[in-house]
This record gives sequence, C-alpha cells and structure tokens, in this order.
Amino acid sequence: MNGPLEWYAAISGTIAAFMVAGDFGRRITGLGFLLFATGSVAWITSGLQSGTTPLAVQNAVLLLINFYGMWQYWLSPKNRRKIEVIEKAVERFEEREATAGAAS
Repeated sequence: MNGPLEWYAAISGTIAAFMVAGDFGRRITGLGFLLFATGSVAWITSGLQSGTTPLAVQNAVLLLINFYGMWQYWLSPKNRRKIEVIEKAVERFEEREATAGAAS
C-alpha cells in the first residue's frame, strides 16, 4: 500500500467530505458523492490487491451509499420537483433583495 491509488483515494475522500459538509449547493454536494464513489472504487481495488478484505468490503458498502446519495441529489423525481420550487423561490428572493438594495 501507499501507492498512487491509495493517495488518490485518500485525497479524493478528503475533498469529497469538504464538498458535502460545506453545503455549497445541491450540484456541488452531488459531485461530492461522485468523488466519494471514485475514491471508494480506488479503495476497493487497493484492498483487493493488498489482501485487506475489510477495507474492500467497507468501501463496497460506502460505494452503495454514495450511489444512493447521487440518486437523491441528481435523479430522484421527488427531489427534482423540490429543487425547482426552491430555485424559483431563491430567484424571487434575490430579485427582491436587489430591488431593496438599489432603493437604499
């Protein structure tokens, strides 16, 4: 261990955690789950190559969780409707704020 694959997995996991925890919006959070998924694949590969089966199994489960996260943030029809409503409300709010700021 300690090769490029493990370094990719460690760095991608750190960046993905920042993206998800940072609450930078749904698109960034979804990309964070995608990055987590690629890191999980790297850990699975590394675990299988080095004989550390628990690491591979843990990341196989995490990969499934990341797929669920991507579904929730990008593909779920219910959540897509909510996102559309929220985005419209945010646009209206920003327009009111801009108008109120210009009037000041």
